[in-house]
Amino acid sequence: MLTTTSYAVLALLGVRPWTTYELKQQMDRSLRTMWPRAASVLYEEPKKLVAHGLARGRVEYTGRRRSTVYEITPEGRRALREWLDEPGGAGPVLEFEALVKVAFADHGDLAQLRATLRAIRADAERRMAATVERMTEYRTTGGPHPERLPMIALTARLLREQNEALLRWAEWAEAEAARWEGVTPETGARVPPDAFSDG
Repeated sequence: MLTTTSYAVLALLGVRPWTTYELKQQMDRSLRTMWPRAASVLYEEPKKLVAHGLARGRVEYTGRRRSTVYEITPEGRRALREWLDEPGGAGPVLEFEALVKVAFADHGDLAQLRATLRAIRADAERRMAATVERMTEYRTTGGPHPERLPMIALTARLLREQNEALLRWAEWAEAEAARWEGVTPETGARVPPDAFSDG
């Protein structure tokens, strides 16, 4: 059974042949922010694609180091086109442990909430710095696959705006919690006036 991860790996093989190690690096570079998967999963996907006739592997040596290079087959290109022909796909799913902690911070104390919000802001700043660095790379050098820049631009814009939104929210939430004296209405938490506004 092919999954979205299978097709993501197949799409990368459509760009060029890769070893599993290179595939993992490229998944980290290009897909981690929109389709994060464990390395163990990524190392198995090329074998699954080979078993389905959608990719083939060839053994290469660098000195004594043996590696398998995977490449897409004509059947794989057809399968990828058929998958792309299916309209839409599942929308975004947020998996955000720190936000779960914020949602239930009233079971703890204000120091815990503030520490979680600081950590979220710090992570958002790190993500923004990485985004700026990547955008600068694309703008100045075109990145490793400049022929793919039109498609990269469509996804990169959304990811940049998500990172900007996360940072804005983290700064807002941290400033709001700085005014509180506790994490419940009885101990000083309050509903921010603009929390439920529609704009």
